[in-house]
Amino acid sequence: MYLRDAWYVAAWADEIGQAPLARRILDEPIVLFRSIEGTIVALADRCCHRGAPLAFGKVVPEGFQCGYHGLVFDHTGKCVSVPGGHPVPPGACVRSYPIVEKNQFVWIWIGDPKRADESLIFDYPYHDDIERWPHKHSRLHIRSDYMLVIDNLMDLSHLGYVHGATVGGAPNTHVEAKMHTTRTAAGVKYDRWMIDSVPPPTYVSAAGFTGRVDRWQESEFFAPSTIIQWIGAVDAGTGTLRNWKYDGDRSGSFSFRLFHGITPETATSCHYFWSVANGYRQDEPAATEQLFNEVARTFDQDKVIIEAQQARVLETPDEPLLDIHGDAARIHARRVVEQLIAAEQVGEARGVKTSKRAAAGQR
Repeated sequence: MYLRDAWYVAAWADEIGQAPLARRILDEPIVLFRSIEGTIVALADRCCHRGAPLAFGKVVPEGFQCGYHGLVFDHTGKCVSVPGGHPVPPGACVRSYPIVEKNQFVWIWIGDPKRADESLIFDYPYHDDIERWPHKHSRLHIRSDYMLVIDNLMDLSHLGYVHGATVGGAPNTHVEAKMHTTRTAAGVKYDRWMIDSVPPPTYVSAAGFTGRVDRWQESEFFAPSTIIQWIGAVDAGTGTLRNWKYDGDRSGSFSFRLFHGITPETATSCHYFWSVANGYRQDEPAATEQLFNEVARTFDQDKVIIEAQQARVLETPDEPLLDIHGDAARIHARRVVEQLIAAEQVGEARGVKTSKRAAAGQR
């Protein structure tokens, strides 16, 4: 089950050109492309004529031409041309999805198009602030339920075990981390501090730390599938943590921002869109490249263990899973999504009943 009335990342903007891009989102096959004018269009990847994938077609001046029998569809999905000048059959169309390009993302709305409010799209200005936050982005295809990826990101205690050689460091550092979880209107905020700790290898190679540090990891989940993080460190003893606010100067410190957009593909697979922005040596492209490579290696490690986790869960569906103290943020993130899905389903059920009553009144 998915929350359908929501915006999801469909692609990076630089992934989409006039060549069709086939992508399955929330179990729906979709083809994405840029029109001759440069506008991004998303259509159902199924021709209404004989059911062939439109991804075999191409962009033409009139719209998009099916690669099987040549029918042409405009950006709304309406068939506007049949080869040979023959009349277009009544009702010939394919579904068109609301699509918005913003902050280098391409956002798509799978649910009721009448509810596709663009003001609800997540705002991530760091991608547009190249001077202060130079960044690189990528996409992973992960063979797991998208919620397992969200679980992974909302419980960072795994860093010392899975990513000890990169961004994690020693496991005991994470076990002893000070953690604070706050519920928000859109999801949950999850802060972790590792005061007076040994910096992990990635921090040392990137920032040149020679002694102990105060580390922070500030994560926030926005339902149904977006997580942002601000992560970094300063020399130990340069400030004090009071009421979950750092009473010290973090300017000029080692820090980076991560964006995670986890879009369901199927019940057991997802698209993982991520970016990392360099907040410490912004005028050095080599530093941004080094950071990107370190983070990419980290996420490849996540992919391996999450896919193995999914396989084992599918193999043993009746075996219970336990919660421990580090699961508070993860649990709340799941509850928020479950509540939104339940509310959406109740609304759909009410809509069906209303439609049936209206139809009965017309008979």
